[in-house]
Amino acid sequence: MHRAKEGAPKNRKIFGILDGGILLFVFLIVSIVISTSVSGIENAQRALASEYETKQFLTFRSSLQLAELQKQKTKEVRKMLKNITWLGHDTFKIVDEKTIYTDPFQIKKSDTADIILITHEHYDHCSPEDVKKIQGPNTTIVTTADCARKLRGNIKTVKPGDRINVSGVEIEAVPSYNINKPFHPKANGWVGFIFIVQGQRIYIAGDTDYIPEMKNFKVDIALLPVSGTYVMTAEEAVKAALDIKPKLTIPMHYGAIVGSESDAQRFKDMLKGKVDVEILKKQ
Repeated sequence: MHRAKEGAPKNRKIFGILDGGILLFVFLIVSIVISTSVSGIENAQRALASEYETKQFLTFRSSLQLAELQKQKTKEVRKMLKNITWLGHDTFKIVDEKTIYTDPFQIKKSDTADIILITHEHYDHCSPEDVKKIQGPNTTIVTTADCARKLRGNIKTVKPGDRINVSGVEIEAVPSYNINKPFHPKANGWVGFIFIVQGQRIYIAGDTDYIPEMKNFKVDIALLPVSGTYVMTAEEAVKAALDIKPKLTIPMHYGAIVGSESDAQRFKDMLKGKVDVEILKKQ
């Protein structure tokens, strides 16, 4: 019995050493785990930070590239201006490999057009006597069916949504109508045109209001009416320009039937810093 009592402290001592060793071992294991976890977290944080910085750099570089691309595109559009002559109202002459006229009205000089685009049959847009002044044997007229009935020659009729190619020029007919006045009903099927010259997409709106379809137009140069009464007011044309987002817009449809240059100037002033506007002098 005495020997058993003498052995008890020794056992407790041994167990105490073992317990201490186990605790030390557990402590070391926990330390290693914590150290590894902290190191892993730090590595993960560094990786995330590096990934974020890379994405930020790529985004910044893409923004610079996009800005440079847009700057170059604007320069190209600006160069195109020398090929565009405004003859008043909705009449433009665009010269490249082909000579294109839009809505010839009150033409003063005879010429030979390759293509004539006519948006609708009203007399100040579809004018047979003015068409004759610029029509040659090889001239192609692109217009609506009701206007075509007033004309002679090589005529291609279109309606909104049609796409055609005339002598290598891609032409798309798009909707053009009033929504808050009765002069140009949507049911008439009258049109504006988007056509491509020197890689630039030029949009002549025709006699239209600010309409929902404009949000879907892909355009570099927009020729927009601004006079009000029969078409958009300057204020409505500003909304149209902001929807279309062209590189350049040119106001039209003033100074002949209704409207004045003050409408064009107001339009330009309201778009300052948002869309580039050029007011052309009537030739």
